[in-house]
Amino acid sequence: MMAHLMIRKRKLLTILVLLLFLVWLPSSWGEVRDRNQRPHTVRVPILLYHRFGPVASDSMTVITNTFEAHLKYLMTNGYRVIPARELIDYYLGKRPLPHPKSVVITVDDGHKSIHTDMFPLIKKYHIPVTMFIYPSAISNASYAMTWSQLREMKETGLFDFQSHTFWHPNFKKEKSKLKPAEYESFVGMQLKKSKEKLEKELNDRVNMLAWPFGIYDDDLIQKAGEAGYVATFTLERHPATSSHSVRALPRYLMTNGENGKAFVIILSDSPRG
Repeated sequence: MMAHLMIRKRKLLTILVLLLFLVWLPSSWGEVRDRNQRPHTVRVPILLYHRFGPVASDSMTVITNTFEAHLKYLMTNGYRVIPARELIDYYLGKRPLPHPKSVVITVDDGHKSIHTDMFPLIKKYHIPVTMFIYPSAISNASYAMTWSQLREMKETGLFDFQSHTFWHPNFKKEKSKLKPAEYESFVGMQLKKSKEKLEKELNDRVNMLAWPFGIYDDDLIQKAGEAGYVATFTLERHPATSSHSVRALPRYLMTNGENGKAFVIILSDSPRG
């Protein structure tokens, strides 16, 4: 009799376990299926600045107060400013997906207002910036920063200095006036000399390139790869997504008109193409 009761209890326990398993299983499988089917996408606006100042003296100048308003909006609305290198590592398979509200801030050329106007705000808000420099102007042109100023900025750990070619040429114009062999030599010089000079002066790893005037083609991209660049940046007004090539990542050219609602629209812009 005892043996019979024990067998019945075991059967009831087995049925109960099976029922609990069946109740749990569809939900669990659904969660796993959702995770596996969730698209592995990225959508990161890359913002490009050039010059700063108390007034917008030209189309490339962003008023310093406008720039600070941009930073405040990012900080108070859940955005995370990441270095361009962190985004590149995602494309190269070295990092997982970036934070869903990631933004990259870049600045081109090396204008002296970056040191006088932008630099204090970058320190104040402690955000990373990737700067694309054409070295021929540094410590030479009256409008440009000096190498000592760039080193001062580098010491903060907030700036990553990358290449903008050696003297910011218009490759389309150069190609039209130079013979093929001359043009090839010219491109090689612009890409390699910039990289070498920046690495020597700033002791930084230079393997990213911003195309001057946003001008590039398949041949230039190939030559950039041969020169040691793993990523290049263009001037196309949409966010970087998983569908983009790391060899041609889009950036938003920022003007002083990109404030208030216009700035919010950039951050929420949908990918195109």
